[in-house]
Order: sequence, then structure tokens, then C-alpha cells
Amino acid sequence: MVSLYASRQKIYPRSVSGFFSRWRWLIVWLTQLVFYGLPWLQWNARQAVLFDLEARRFYLFGLVLYPQDFIYLTGLLVISALSLFLFTAVAGRLWCGFACPQTVYTEIFLWIEKKVEGDRSARQRLDKADLSAAKFGKKALKHALWVAFALWTGFTFVGYFTPIRELGALTLALSLGPWQTFWVLFYGFATYGNAGFLREQVCKYMCPYARFQSAMFDKDTMIVTYDAQRGEPRGARSKKADPKALGLGTCVDCTLCVQVCPTGIDIRKGLQYECIGCAACVDVCDEVMDKVGYPRGLIRFSTQNGMANGWNRNQMLRRALRPRVLVYGGILLAITVAVGVSLFLRTPLKVDVIRDRGALARMVEQGRIENVFRLQIMNATETTQRYAVSVSGLPGITMASETTFEVLPTEVRSVAVRVQIPPDAATTGSHPIQFDIRSSGESPQHVAEKAVFLVPR
Repeated sequence: MVSLYASRQKIYPRSVSGFFSRWRWLIVWLTQLVFYGLPWLQWNARQAVLFDLEARRFYLFGLVLYPQDFIYLTGLLVISALSLFLFTAVAGRLWCGFACPQTVYTEIFLWIEKKVEGDRSARQRLDKADLSAAKFGKKALKHALWVAFALWTGFTFVGYFTPIRELGALTLALSLGPWQTFWVLFYGFATYGNAGFLREQVCKYMCPYARFQSAMFDKDTMIVTYDAQRGEPRGARSKKADPKALGLGTCVDCTLCVQVCPTGIDIRKGLQYECIGCAACVDVCDEVMDKVGYPRGLIRFSTQNGMANGWNRNQMLRRALRPRVLVYGGILLAITVAVGVSLFLRTPLKVDVIRDRGALARMVEQGRIENVFRLQIMNATETTQRYAVSVSGLPGITMASETTFEVLPTEVRSVAVRVQIPPDAATTGSHPIQFDIRSSGESPQHVAEKAVFLVPR
């Protein structure tokens, strides 16, 4: 029986150093310092960034958001998507190659693997060797470090939803709750599996971005390219040989560009959807060109038009501001400004007015007509606020109950208020009225909410 599917060949990426490798590790450090360090920052005696799902409050430094502010999450997602489209249209899969969590954690796990088992050739020999105490010890140490790092990652992830200092105390006391335990283990297992085992398979088969990225590419997108006109025909030669006399191009066919590729492709075959734009092949090819005395840039960031027309870098950069990029940039700027202005002008006071259905309009002393309303006052600040409530809209309308209320920081308080009008102030039916809620203090807030006053027959 003939199998229609090729078995997976394990990829052993070779270590590489160079300009783009240093940039990649710089971004690895920056992203991980933010991810692991942010939950430990304090702000106003509480965690600076905390998504408290149980209390339905989301703290972002000095900002307190509620489920009613879901529109800001929508705006953030739209901004992220448009940023991805813009960067991809300009310079290809920069996100995938330098900042994607899959790339970042794979780099970290590969670094651990290299420190324990050695570089590419040493790892290949170790995997082919028979099981021994030395092999078992190295494999056990590697997986122990992977598991420890993955669990730390899961612990940090949960620390964004449960105060991390409290979470640390519960962990040390072995008294984590069931949901906390589940998410620490689940996220840790996902990190361990994706970065330790799946690696390039996530990029090639599981990530949808690789499938629709071509819709954002055009012939002026900067991508990792191989200069076939300069490199072909490829072939080995001595360092002192003249390639023109041998009828050869610049490529010495060392295959190092394939060995350093984290997805195992040969960039010399042209643009492929598996290429994540990490530029590891650029770094190693430049290193080889330096050793053999040829100019750098056999593999480089370029555009299809640039390669076809022999453009220099400045000519290619002038094509960067094309209609597609301008449209992405304009929409991104407009949405970013809109979200920023909305957040800046956001009033940290929200009020809902609900007519009390349990108490119908009724006649009270002196023939006055009374309606009862329930005000749900949400204090979105981190200080205690005192609010004054007034009502308007009908002649002689007054508040017959308490008019000032104190609401604790980030508290949602529900209060009942009685509103009365004189007997001859309005005709039978429903009449619009307005509640005005104002706060006192250094930064006064004001919210106006409409309601309906019922006058019975």
C-alpha cells in the first residue's frame, strides 16, 4: 500500500547570528519583559493591569473599564488587525518573523534546547544515538526546563485575571482554585506543546494568517528574496576560484540558508507561504558571502518589482506609499484617533434609570402624583464620589426622597428615588423627564438620563 502523504521530517534549525537575529532577540526580550513584568506593577495600591472577570472590572493603569465599555475592545481589535494589514503590505510577515508568540517562544525553547543538547549537528547525533544514561539525562533536563518555563508562562497568564501576588501566595500554599489550576496547566501545556513540539507546524498548517497573507502582498511588498540572476547557476568552488570563469553564479550551494530556516524551506525556490520573514537566511548568507569575499545581499529584503527592474533601496522605498498602504494607514489613523479621543472624553460615571415596576404611579398627600425610579449609579473612578440627583421636565416636579448619594470606588450602587408633581401639572399619560446626576470634587462629572413619568387617570 502506497501512502499519499509524506511523513514529517524533524527540523533542526542551526543557530545564526547577524543583524536580523539581534533584532529578533531584542524583540523577544522586550515582549517577554512586558508579558512577565506587567502583572507585578502596582498602581493606586492595586495591580496596574488586571482583568477581574469575577467583579466585571478591567483595570489598565489609571483606567477602569466595565463590560459596558466593550466597544473599546472592539476598537483595539480593529486597530490590531489594520496594523497587521499595514505592516504586511509594506514589509511582508514581519509580525510572524519577529513578534508572534509562536516565534518568540520557539526561539526561547530552541535556546534552551541548544544549551542542553548542543547545536544542530549535536542534536541530530543525539536523536540518532541509542538510549543511554547521558542521552536520557539531557532529554530529561531539557523537558524539565521546558515544563518549568511553560508553567511560569501559564502562571503569568492567569496573573492577568487573578491578582498575581495573591495567586503566588495560593500557589506556594498549594491551594489554587480549580479554575486557576486548569488555566495555569492549560496555557502551560499549550506553550510546551506549541513551542517544544509543533513549532513550524503551527505556522504551516494551523495559523490562518499564512493562508490569506497573499491577499495583502503585491509586487512592491518587501519580502525575503533570493537574487537568482546573481546567484545562478549555483555550485561549490574554491575560495580563490573565479566564478565567471567556471560559469557559476554567486551562490556556493552551502545549503546553510535551508539549515537555519525554522520552517525548513529553501528560499532559493522563490516566495513560499511557509516563509515567515524571519530573515535568518539573510544573516547566514551574508556571513557566507563575507567568508568567500563576495558582496552581501544574495538573499535580502527586496520587492518583486525591485528584483525584476534592478532597483536600489531608495527606489523601492519610494514605492512604499502606494494606494493600498495609504488606505490602510488612513483608516488605521482615523480609528486610532477616534478611540483615543473617546477614551479621553469618557465620563467615569454611568447611570441607568429604570422605572420601578413594583410601584405604579400613585396619588400621595395633597393629591400629588408620585412615580418611583431606580437609579443604577456606576462610579468608574478609584475614589469615593458623592453624587447629587435632580429632576426636570414637568412643572413643579421635585424629588421626594434623598437627593445625594455616596458611591464607593468602582462600585455600582442601586438607589430608589421618589419623584412627585402637583396634581394639575400634567395630563393623563406618559411624559418625558430628565434626571441630572452631578458629582462634587476637583473633577466634577455630569450625566443626564431621560425617563418617562406616568400620570394615571
